[in-house]
Amino acid sequence: MQRFSELLDRLSYEPRRNAKLALLTQYFGTTPDPERGLALAALTDGLDFRHAKPAMLRGLIAERTDPELFALSYDFVGDLSETIALMWPANRGVNAPPPLLSDVVVGLRSAGKSEVPGLIAGWLDTLDETGRWALLKLVTGGMRVGVSARLAKTAVAGLGPLDTDRIEEAWHGLDPPYEALFAWAEGRAPAPLSSDPAPFRPPMLARPIEPETFAELDPAHFAAEWKWDGIRVQAVAGRDESGTFRRRLFSRSGEDISEAFPDLVEQIDFEGSIDGELLVVRAGRVQSFNELQQRLNRKSVTKALLKSHPVAIRAYDLLSSDGRDLRELAFEARRGELESFVERLSLPAIGLSPLIGFRDWDELAAARANPAGHIEAGDAEAVEGVMVKRRDAPYVPGRPKGLWFKWKRDPYLVDAVLLYAQRGHGKRSSFYSDYTFGVWRDEELVPVGKAYFGFTDEELFEIDRFVRNNTTNRFGPVREVAHTKVTGLVLEVAFEGIARSTRHKSGLAMRFPRVHRLRWDKKPEDADRIELLEALVPGNVKA
Repeated sequence: MQRFSELLDRLSYEPRRNAKLALLTQYFGTTPDPERGLALAALTDGLDFRHAKPAMLRGLIAERTDPELFALSYDFVGDLSETIALMWPANRGVNAPPPLLSDVVVGLRSAGKSEVPGLIAGWLDTLDETGRWALLKLVTGGMRVGVSARLAKTAVAGLGPLDTDRIEEAWHGLDPPYEALFAWAEGRAPAPLSSDPAPFRPPMLARPIEPETFAELDPAHFAAEWKWDGIRVQAVAGRDESGTFRRRLFSRSGEDISEAFPDLVEQIDFEGSIDGELLVVRAGRVQSFNELQQRLNRKSVTKALLKSHPVAIRAYDLLSSDGRDLRELAFEARRGELESFVERLSLPAIGLSPLIGFRDWDELAAARANPAGHIEAGDAEAVEGVMVKRRDAPYVPGRPKGLWFKWKRDPYLVDAVLLYAQRGHGKRSSFYSDYTFGVWRDEELVPVGKAYFGFTDEELFEIDRFVRNNTTNRFGPVREVAHTKVTGLVLEVAFEGIARSTRHKSGLAMRFPRVHRLRWDKKPEDADRIELLEALVPGNVKA
């Protein structure tokens, strides 16, 4: 546990990707099994301890410190694990040896709910401040040390001649502590065998396109299709060695989300793998992302929600069919296979994402600016841009250069007034970095969104200073900021779309809001009005 805590500590303070990669590779190369495999699982969200919850940890620290002191400290620090680690009484179990990472994992998995608090308290007593912080991060699953799952897998690949894509390919048939994976990476054993008939395949991703890029690209070599405002998924099915039919729905990151979408999964009656976009489609019309959000992040779904928010897939690509791996084929060939495949399926929940006909980039730009001129107006409201793909491109995991591009529609911009500010977490815990903003409705400012990124460090310091100097009220960790017609801070906010919401006072909710720039030159009375946002709600937009 001590070595793992030192790794997390160094990763959290290291901003450079290559330096993080070197730290991980060194750790995996010098740490024995099963410790390194459990560390890999922790960094890739592969561990879950159902009885170790934040409320239980709050109870443990409440037994050992003044609740008021803890509340004040937590408000300042902004991170539960860090606060408890700092305030936990030291040296209570100084004579007991600190646990191994494997001790913690096995202990928490085998312990009953009533036993977990005692286990965690005992371990905390044996660890130093950094060890306590790492333990709490481990049990709550909130690592936040700037390491993606792919970076961790890249570090494993660095132990030998493998590339990350091969590890991604095998990943979903493996379980912690990944001893077979490490043996393969180090050249001590062959690739782990997987009999999974419905595996996840690492997705091919697109790079943002810049205006100057078009001068380097011949439009004759590219195809284009709509970029839908949903979530990327893979619908996969096949038969195992016993003949049992398996079907799954994966998110882009490889998470199995089948249980949340049983209405869609039951229609996956083919043997193959479709790459596409998951959307709510009601009466044949694609709905906004806000509608899809009602179905996301649920382990189970009610019959009422299944009926009111039916989902479907707009298919982009075909990765395999009837035991054939199609990924080495050119995009144009795979597209032909996909069209025939979807036609044969004839399933209401799986449709083809249409291609966009264009002769030059200006013609594609016109389609991007006005999707309603090319597809049904209702569907056009769920389009967030276009995808540009080389006709001869194979399906390559990761984000290869020059093959796929995404060209999103320009974001909407609105001038809003800062209403409330809250401290951030981690490195931002000392700054007010989470901002709620509003626009005018009659003579009142009503909240329309919340943003916590888009600004530079210098702008963060400026906003934080303004918040502290213009606080009018406090609500726990939240500060209300002066916002009259003449006093306040105007933020230019960029966002991807807007939808109606019963949870917000304004009746509206923004999609991906972020601070675009600070408008020190404007007074709050110059900010925009609710009518501007109302006009952008799907159904109200004029082509």
